[in-house]
Amino acid sequence: MELYVNHAGYTYCGSCAAHAYKQVDPSITRRIFILGPSHHVPLSRCALSSVDIYRTPLYDLRIDQKIYGELWKTGMFERMSLQTDEDEHSIEMHLPYTAKAMESHKDEFTIIPVLVGALSESKEQEFGKLFSKYLADPSNLFVVSSDFCHWGQRFRYSYYDESQGEIYRSIEHLDKMGMSIIEQLDPVSFSNYLKKYHNTICGRHPIGVLLNAITELQKNGMNMSFSFLNYAQSSQCRNWQDSSVSYAAGALTVH
Repeated sequence: MELYVNHAGYTYCGSCAAHAYKQVDPSITRRIFILGPSHHVPLSRCALSSVDIYRTPLYDLRIDQKIYGELWKTGMFERMSLQTDEDEHSIEMHLPYTAKAMESHKDEFTIIPVLVGALSESKEQEFGKLFSKYLADPSNLFVVSSDFCHWGQRFRYSYYDESQGEIYRSIEHLDKMGMSIIEQLDPVSFSNYLKKYHNTICGRHPIGVLLNAITELQKNGMNMSFSFLNYAQSSQCRNWQDSSVSYAAGALTVH
């Protein structure tokens, strides 16, 4: 199973993220892959943590060293420093949700945090192929961490389609166009959408990796569908001085 979940402050997007985590079945989930974008360090590949345990307010989460060993052996990964690990919020924000969702089976699962860099399309395909075998296992859960549009002068992004009415309506229309393309599970269409509109979706590379993993599994006859469950904005932009971040939550179903 795969979840698409936002990663901003809980007061802004906690209820939105909860729509995704509600889909988790702790009775079958044994490994949770958390793919988050790198916000602070330039990274052209993907990186693994250098620690064994992540602490949460609820209980400690163990990193799966067996899976980490398999990934490391491919030569496709680097290690993130402890400083990078502690600074990066895109993975961290999901840890309490993960702990809460899995509370009834807290000693029976491990996590696999992966920091995803600014990958080229060909690298997204390579990592997608690598992760596809793990995605095919129903006891593995994938969490893809991303917010949607970051709009306003502080984000240097101010796309506005006046035909949609107020600015926040234009942002919603732009986001939902992207969400619809993600639901089609087509990595090429998603890449083309980003090139055309330059929507500031911070987790575009984790999304690209998972879309490519899904494409790989579909080639082998697996039937899947993805649907978004919730959409929200931190505030409603009405003038050029305003700013907002959009959030979405969704889940992949294997049929």
